Amino acid sequence: MRRVLATLSLPLLLATGCAPAGSEPTGAPSPTGRQAVFEERAAQVAAAWQPGPSWSDGYIPLQEPTLLVGDPGFTPDTQTAFQAGWYRDQIPLPADQPEDGTIQFPSGTLTVPLVSAAEAYRELDRGDPPACGGRPTNPATPPAQPDGPDAGVSTSPQTACIPLTVTAVELDSVPVRTSRGEAMVPAWLFTTDELTAPVARLAVAPTAVGVPPEPAAPTAPLPAELVGALDLRAVDGATLTVRVGIGACDTGPTPLVYEQDDLVVVGGAVTRSTGVCTEQLLLEPVTVQLTAPLGDRTVLDVLGGTPLRLTTD
Repeated sequence: MRRVLATLSLPLLLATGCAPAGSEPTGAPSPTGRQAVFEERAAQVAAAWQPGPSWSDGYIPLQEPTLLVGDPGFTPDTQTAFQAGWYRDQIPLPADQPEDGTIQFPSGTLTVPLVSAAEAYRELDRGDPPACGGRPTNPATPPAQPDGPDAGVSTSPQTACIPLTVTAVELDSVPVRTSRGEAMVPAWLFTTDELTAPVARLAVAPTAVGVPPEPAAPTAPLPAELVGALDLRAVDGATLTVRVGIGACDTGPTPLVYEQDDLVVVGGAVTRSTGVCTEQLLLEPVTVQLTAPLGDRTVLDVLGGTPLRLTTD
Protein backbone atom coordinates (compact mmCIF):
# COMPACT_ATOMS: atom_id res chain seq x y z
CA MET A 1 0.00 0.00 0.00
CA ARG A 2 1.34 3.43 -0.87
CA ARG A 3 -0.53 6.66 -0.19
CA VAL A 4 0.60 10.22 -0.66
CA LEU A 5 -1.27 13.20 0.76
CA ALA A 6 -0.64 16.93 0.76
CA THR A 7 -2.31 19.24 3.29
CA LEU A 8 -1.98 23.02 3.37
CA SER A 9 -0.54 24.09 6.71
CA LEU A 10 2.65 25.44 8.21
CA PRO A 11 6.01 24.28 6.78
CA LEU A 12 8.81 21.95 7.57
CA LEU A 13 12.52 22.09 8.26
CA LEU A 14 14.53 24.80 6.49
CA ALA A 15 16.85 23.55 3.78
CA THR A 16 18.13 26.59 1.84
CA GLY A 17 18.29 30.39 1.93
CA CYS A 18 15.43 32.87 1.51
CA ALA A 19 14.69 36.42 0.50
CA PRO A 20 12.87 39.44 1.97
CA ALA A 21 9.11 39.46 2.07
CA GLY A 22 7.75 40.74 -1.22
CA SER A 23 10.38 39.08 -3.41
CA GLU A 24 8.89 37.23 -6.35
CA PRO A 25 9.55 33.48 -6.47
CA THR A 26 11.24 32.18 -9.59
CA GLY A 27 10.93 28.80 -11.20
CA ALA A 28 8.70 27.31 -8.46
CA PRO A 29 7.35 23.91 -9.42
CA SER A 30 3.63 23.26 -9.47
CA PRO A 31 2.07 21.48 -6.49
CA THR A 32 1.73 18.35 -8.60
CA GLY A 33 5.43 18.48 -9.42
CA ARG A 34 6.33 18.95 -5.77
CA GLN A 35 4.26 15.96 -4.79
CA ALA A 36 5.97 13.84 -7.42
CA VAL A 37 9.42 14.88 -6.22
CA PHE A 38 8.43 14.23 -2.61
CA GLU A 39 6.98 10.82 -3.44
CA GLU A 40 10.16 9.77 -5.22
CA ARG A 41 12.33 10.88 -2.28
CA ALA A 42 10.01 9.34 0.33
CA ALA A 43 10.02 6.02 -1.53
CA GLN A 44 13.83 6.03 -1.41
CA VAL A 45 13.76 6.77 2.34
CA ALA A 46 11.27 3.95 2.92
CA ALA A 47 13.31 1.48 0.86
CA ALA A 48 16.50 2.39 2.77
CA TRP A 49 14.89 1.89 6.19
CA GLN A 50 16.27 -1.45 7.47
CA PRO A 51 16.28 -1.11 11.27
CA GLY A 52 17.09 -4.71 12.24
CA PRO A 53 15.32 -7.14 14.60
CA SER A 54 15.70 -5.08 17.80
CA TRP A 55 13.38 -2.44 16.33
CA SER A 56 10.47 -4.88 16.44
CA ASP A 57 11.63 -7.26 19.20
CA GLY A 58 13.38 -5.04 21.78
CA TYR A 59 12.68 -1.83 23.67
CA ILE A 60 13.65 1.38 21.86
CA PRO A 61 11.92 4.44 23.35
CA LEU A 62 11.16 7.34 21.05
CA GLN A 63 10.72 10.03 23.69
CA GLU A 64 12.56 11.43 26.67
CA PRO A 65 12.83 9.32 29.87
CA THR A 66 11.32 12.10 32.01
CA LEU A 67 7.68 12.92 31.32
CA LEU A 68 4.54 14.23 32.97
CA VAL A 69 1.51 12.12 33.81
CA GLY A 70 -1.43 14.48 33.33
CA ASP A 71 -1.76 18.26 33.52
CA PRO A 72 0.96 19.63 35.83
CA GLY A 73 -0.72 23.01 36.42
CA PHE A 74 2.48 24.84 35.57
CA THR A 75 3.30 28.33 36.73
CA PRO A 76 6.25 30.10 35.07
CA ASP A 77 8.47 29.13 38.03
CA THR A 78 7.44 25.47 38.19
CA GLN A 79 7.75 25.07 34.43
CA THR A 80 11.27 26.47 34.63
CA ALA A 81 12.08 24.06 37.47
CA PHE A 82 10.73 21.07 35.53
CA GLN A 83 12.58 21.96 32.34
CA ALA A 84 15.82 22.58 34.25
CA GLY A 85 15.52 19.44 36.40
CA TRP A 86 15.52 21.19 39.80
CA TYR A 87 14.28 18.88 42.58
CA ARG A 88 14.69 18.35 46.31
CA ASP A 89 13.63 15.15 48.05
CA GLN A 90 11.75 15.26 51.35
CA ILE A 91 11.35 11.47 51.74
CA PRO A 92 13.64 8.44 51.91
CA LEU A 93 14.10 7.04 48.40
CA PRO A 94 14.30 3.21 48.17
CA ALA A 95 17.75 2.14 46.96
CA ASP A 96 16.95 -1.56 46.49
CA GLN A 97 16.64 -2.73 42.89
CA PRO A 98 13.05 -3.88 42.28
CA GLU A 99 12.07 -7.11 40.59
CA ASP A 100 12.04 -7.20 36.79
CA GLY A 101 9.17 -5.33 35.17
CA THR A 102 7.03 -5.88 32.11
CA ILE A 103 6.63 -3.60 29.10
CA GLN A 104 3.24 -4.04 27.45
CA PHE A 105 3.42 -3.44 23.67
CA PRO A 106 0.40 -3.56 21.34
CA SER A 107 1.77 -6.84 19.96
CA GLY A 108 3.14 -8.50 23.11
CA THR A 109 5.22 -8.08 26.25
CA LEU A 110 8.88 -7.84 27.22
CA THR A 111 10.42 -8.50 30.64
CA VAL A 112 13.17 -6.00 31.55
CA PRO A 113 15.37 -5.16 34.57
CA LEU A 114 14.49 -1.99 36.48
CA VAL A 115 16.43 0.63 38.41
CA SER A 116 15.72 1.66 41.99
CA ALA A 117 13.79 4.78 42.94
CA ALA A 118 17.02 6.32 44.26
CA GLU A 119 18.80 5.76 40.96
CA ALA A 120 15.86 7.13 39.00
CA TYR A 121 15.89 10.24 41.18
CA ARG A 122 19.62 10.73 40.57
CA GLU A 123 18.91 10.75 36.84
CA LEU A 124 15.91 13.06 37.31
CA ASP A 125 17.63 15.68 39.49
CA ARG A 126 20.02 17.94 37.57
CA GLY A 127 21.07 20.15 40.47
CA ASP A 128 19.90 23.18 42.40
CA PRO A 129 18.58 26.47 41.03
CA PRO A 130 21.16 29.21 40.54
CA ALA A 131 21.17 32.36 42.62
CA CYS A 132 18.08 34.37 41.83
CA GLY A 133 19.35 37.92 42.14
CA GLY A 134 17.33 39.04 45.14
CA ARG A 135 14.42 36.67 44.65
CA PRO A 136 13.42 34.68 47.77
CA THR A 137 14.22 30.98 48.19
CA ASN A 138 10.74 30.52 49.63
CA PRO A 139 7.66 32.04 47.93
CA ALA A 140 6.22 32.91 51.34
CA THR A 141 9.26 35.02 52.25
CA PRO A 142 9.16 38.50 50.70
CA PRO A 143 12.43 40.03 49.49
CA ALA A 144 14.18 42.55 51.73
CA GLN A 145 12.89 46.09 51.27
CA PRO A 146 15.30 48.99 50.73
CA ASP A 147 15.77 51.75 53.28
CA GLY A 148 15.49 55.45 52.57
CA PRO A 149 13.31 57.13 49.94
CA ASP A 150 12.74 53.84 48.12
CA ALA A 151 11.45 52.09 51.25
CA GLY A 152 8.30 50.10 50.60
CA VAL A 153 9.04 49.80 46.87
CA SER A 154 10.02 46.31 45.77
CA THR A 155 12.46 46.08 42.87
CA SER A 156 12.46 42.24 42.71
CA PRO A 157 9.85 39.89 41.21
CA GLN A 158 7.54 38.37 43.83
CA THR A 159 8.21 34.80 42.73
CA ALA A 160 10.74 32.23 43.86
CA CYS A 161 13.62 30.37 42.25
CA ILE A 162 12.89 27.04 43.90
CA PRO A 163 13.15 23.35 43.02
CA LEU A 164 10.21 20.93 42.90
CA THR A 165 9.69 19.26 46.28
CA VAL A 166 9.35 15.46 46.06
CA THR A 167 6.98 14.15 48.74
CA ALA A 168 6.11 10.64 47.49
CA VAL A 169 7.24 8.02 44.98
CA GLU A 170 5.67 4.85 43.58
CA LEU A 171 6.36 2.36 40.81
CA ASP A 172 3.74 2.23 38.04
CA SER A 173 3.51 2.15 34.23
CA VAL A 174 3.07 5.06 31.82
CA PRO A 175 2.37 5.30 28.07
CA VAL A 176 5.54 5.79 26.02
CA ARG A 177 6.05 6.06 22.26
CA THR A 178 8.44 3.28 21.20
CA SER A 179 9.67 1.63 18.01
CA ARG A 180 6.82 -0.85 18.48
CA GLY A 181 4.09 1.73 18.94
CA GLU A 182 2.75 3.14 22.19
CA ALA A 183 3.67 0.86 25.09
CA MET A 184 3.00 0.82 28.83
CA VAL A 185 6.47 1.11 30.39
CA PRO A 186 7.45 0.80 34.09
CA ALA A 187 8.27 4.18 35.60
CA TRP A 188 8.88 5.76 38.98
CA LEU A 189 6.22 8.42 39.64
CA PHE A 190 7.43 11.31 41.80
CA THR A 191 4.75 13.41 43.50
CA THR A 192 5.74 17.03 44.13
CA ASP A 193 4.10 19.75 46.22
CA GLU A 194 4.26 22.26 43.38
CA LEU A 195 2.67 20.27 40.51
CA THR A 196 -0.81 18.79 40.11
CA ALA A 197 0.47 15.73 38.20
CA PRO A 198 3.32 13.31 38.97
CA VAL A 199 6.67 13.50 37.23
CA ALA A 200 7.55 10.11 35.72
CA ARG A 201 11.06 8.81 35.23
CA LEU A 202 11.22 5.65 33.15
CA ALA A 203 12.49 2.77 35.29
CA VAL A 204 13.93 0.43 32.63
CA ALA A 205 17.62 -0.27 33.31
CA PRO A 206 20.01 1.18 30.71
CA THR A 207 21.19 -2.31 29.73
CA ALA A 208 17.71 -3.06 28.36
CA VAL A 209 17.26 0.22 26.43
CA GLY A 210 18.04 0.09 22.72
CA VAL A 211 18.91 3.02 20.49
CA PRO A 212 17.53 3.87 17.03
CA PRO A 213 19.71 2.65 14.16
CA GLU A 214 21.62 5.04 11.96
CA PRO A 215 19.35 5.85 9.01
CA ALA A 216 20.48 5.00 5.50
CA ALA A 217 19.20 8.18 3.89
CA PRO A 218 19.37 8.78 0.12
CA THR A 219 22.77 10.13 -0.88
CA ALA A 220 21.35 12.73 -3.26
CA PRO A 221 20.79 16.21 -1.78
CA LEU A 222 17.24 17.09 -0.81
CA PRO A 223 15.57 18.94 -3.71
CA ALA A 224 15.51 22.66 -3.07
CA GLU A 225 11.72 22.84 -2.88
CA LEU A 226 11.47 20.14 -0.20
CA VAL A 227 12.01 20.47 3.56
CA GLY A 228 12.22 17.93 6.38
CA ALA A 229 10.44 17.29 9.69
CA LEU A 230 11.98 17.90 13.12
CA ASP A 231 10.00 15.80 15.61
CA LEU A 232 6.55 14.65 16.72
CA ARG A 233 4.61 16.74 19.20
CA ALA A 234 1.49 14.53 19.48
CA VAL A 235 -0.05 11.36 18.09
CA ASP A 236 -3.84 11.05 18.17
CA GLY A 237 -5.04 8.13 16.10
CA ALA A 238 -4.68 9.17 12.46
CA THR A 239 -3.67 12.75 13.36
CA LEU A 240 -0.02 13.68 13.84
CA THR A 241 1.22 16.99 15.15
CA VAL A 242 4.73 17.59 13.81
CA ARG A 243 7.06 20.39 14.81
CA VAL A 244 8.29 22.02 11.64
CA GLY A 245 10.35 24.97 10.50
CA ILE A 246 10.32 27.56 7.74
CA GLY A 247 12.69 30.25 6.61
CA ALA A 248 11.68 33.85 7.27
CA CYS A 249 11.22 34.50 3.55
CA ASP A 250 9.89 31.16 2.27
CA THR A 251 6.25 31.11 1.16
CA GLY A 252 3.50 28.66 0.33
CA PRO A 253 4.38 25.94 2.85
CA THR A 254 2.75 22.59 2.02
CA PRO A 255 3.29 19.60 4.36
CA LEU A 256 3.45 16.22 2.61
CA VAL A 257 3.06 12.68 3.89
CA TYR A 258 3.76 9.27 2.38
CA GLU A 259 2.18 6.18 3.93
CA GLN A 260 2.96 2.49 3.80
CA ASP A 261 1.69 -0.41 5.88
CA ASP A 262 4.75 -0.32 8.16
CA LEU A 263 5.90 3.30 8.10
CA VAL A 264 5.08 6.94 7.37
CA VAL A 265 7.43 9.51 5.80
CA VAL A 266 6.75 13.19 6.46
CA GLY A 267 8.21 16.31 4.88
CA GLY A 268 6.98 19.33 3.02
CA ALA A 269 7.46 21.88 0.27
CA VAL A 270 7.96 25.64 0.22
CA THR A 271 8.42 28.27 -2.44
CA ARG A 272 11.90 29.78 -2.26
CA SER A 273 12.37 33.50 -2.91
CA THR A 274 15.41 35.15 -4.44
CA GLY A 275 17.53 37.81 -2.81
CA VAL A 276 19.07 38.31 0.61
CA CYS A 277 17.34 37.11 3.76
CA THR A 278 18.17 36.53 7.41
CA GLU A 279 19.16 32.98 8.30
CA GLN A 280 16.21 32.37 10.57
CA LEU A 281 14.35 29.17 11.34
CA LEU A 282 10.80 29.54 12.67
CA LEU A 283 9.35 26.46 14.41
CA GLU A 284 5.62 25.83 14.20
CA PRO A 285 3.33 22.84 14.88
CA VAL A 286 1.76 21.21 11.82
CA THR A 287 -1.21 18.85 11.83
CA VAL A 288 -0.94 15.95 9.38
CA GLN A 289 -3.96 13.75 8.71
CA LEU A 290 -3.21 10.14 7.82
CA THR A 291 -5.59 7.86 5.94
CA ALA A 292 -5.39 5.30 8.79
CA PRO A 293 -4.38 5.44 12.48
CA LEU A 294 -0.61 5.50 12.97
CA GLY A 295 -0.59 2.47 15.27
CA ASP A 296 2.89 0.95 15.54
CA ARG A 297 4.14 2.42 12.26
CA THR A 298 7.45 4.28 12.30
CA VAL A 299 7.48 7.97 11.32
CA LEU A 300 10.54 8.95 9.25
CA ASP A 301 11.86 12.34 8.17
CA VAL A 302 12.15 12.76 4.40
CA LEU A 303 15.36 14.80 4.76
CA GLY A 304 17.59 12.28 6.54
CA GLY A 305 15.43 9.18 7.00
CA THR A 306 15.59 9.62 10.80
CA PRO A 307 12.81 8.15 12.97
CA LEU A 308 11.01 11.03 14.66
CA ARG A 309 10.86 11.21 18.45
CA LEU A 310 7.89 12.38 20.49
CA THR A 311 8.90 15.52 22.38
CA THR A 312 7.15 17.77 24.89
CA ASP A 313 8.02 21.01 26.65
